[in-house]
Amino acid sequence: MTTIGLIGAGAVGQALGALLVTSRWCDTIVVASGSGRTAAGLVTDLDDMRQVTASPVRVRQTDPARMRSCDAVVVCPRASFTNTATTDIRMAGLTANAPLITALARQLTDYRGTVVMVTNPVDVLSRLFGEVSGCPRVYGVGSNTDTARYRLIVARLLDVPVAAVAGHVIGEHGDHAVICASSTTVNGRPAPVPLQRVRTELAARPRSISSGIGRTRCGPAGAALAALQHALGVTDGLIELSAPRRGCWLGIPLRFTAGRPTVCIPPLDAGETRQLAAAEDKLRTAYLHTTVKETTS
Repeated sequence: MTTIGLIGAGAVGQALGALLVTSRWCDTIVVASGSGRTAAGLVTDLDDMRQVTASPVRVRQTDPARMRSCDAVVVCPRASFTNTATTDIRMAGLTANAPLITALARQLTDYRGTVVMVTNPVDVLSRLFGEVSGCPRVYGVGSNTDTARYRLIVARLLDVPVAAVAGHVIGEHGDHAVICASSTTVNGRPAPVPLQRVRTELAARPRSISSGIGRTRCGPAGAALAALQHALGVTDGLIELSAPRRGCWLGIPLRFTAGRPTVCIPPLDAGETRQLAAAEDKLRTAYLHTTVKETTS
């Protein structure tokens, strides 16, 4: 029996809960949120859904400290704050979200299951949760969403099927994302990636979603579902997730076989290598700044 814990009943939590109910590979979903009222509402709504769709998945409410028996826990709450940043938008949530993630990590100290982090800035908060909780398997979903968007954009610009495009976006889920254009292929052959157009569209895509429906939800929920399926051995394959590498968490391709990951960094040209190093430096600095604030507050 597979039990998934879902911390956060907002936009992503709602979308992911619906995906889990209809996916049918897990047996139980347990939901927690900062407001017990929102968790109870989501549980009731998902219970309606499972009845309508004849899903065998059970849904109930709990609190984070009681999720230790879960096979995996998805962390997707968001602190209440107004983000006024026009650049480095995801990183702007660090000050507000870090105390929330720290408190959740302390409730799950030494948890031995898998944690999937969705809350932004996802790379820094994945590391924060992992190091505070001691959990050895913490993955963030940002680069998986970035890579999916990248392949969609390249396929449209080159007028080819999305399935024909192989390529990655790694590094930070943010302004220091690294587009691995030099190793991108179409039908197994090197592709002429219009890099500046791709960068512009990658930056514009989440803003377009947010301006239309208030917040991204379905893409991150889909990425969280894919992360769960790979990490729990439901499916094998390559997926881009934030994971530890050289002292910090950042987006890298991982090949999962029966739930076990192997790092698969693609070949990088000189420019991409410098960009990845810059992303590492940025994420390491942001994390150290956050931990200093936590210890002095």
